[in-house]
Amino acid sequence: MDSQQIGTKYIVRIDKGEEIVTSLEKFCEQRNIRAGSIIGLGAAGKIEIGHFEAETKEYHSKVFKGDLEIAPLTGNISTKDGAPYLHMHINFSNAELKAFSGHLNSAVVSATFECIIEKYDGEIGRQFDSNIGLNLLEFK
Repeated sequence: MDSQQIGTKYIVRIDKGEEIVTSLEKFCEQRNIRAGSIIGLGAAGKIEIGHFEAETKEYHSKVFKGDLEIAPLTGNISTKDGAPYLHMHINFSNAELKAFSGHLNSAVVSATFECIIEKYDGEIGRQFDSNIGLNLLEFK
């Protein structure tokens, strides 16, 4: 991974073989990014996405493998229990150009992944809401 900062934005490249979610979590931790947004695109060889079932409050996940084009990944950055918390969704297509989308659990880069992270001043937390079954944004 490599990056360059321009003002409050970071231009980030994640390289072949690296996992996107853990790489971005580490990046945010190292730079003390406590609130922000992410948008990116690229290619992955393996992507795991989740779908939340509101009635049962459960995530169901599915793994996709092959030549997968990411267009786009989008998300936000907050904190939970003092650590960066990334909430990202992804749209991608396979070799037949069939598109899929969902909550991003993991993705391993097959060629390159490029994103822009914008760092916001301050911090936004998350707290688990048992009525919904998710970690919701917590405003103070």
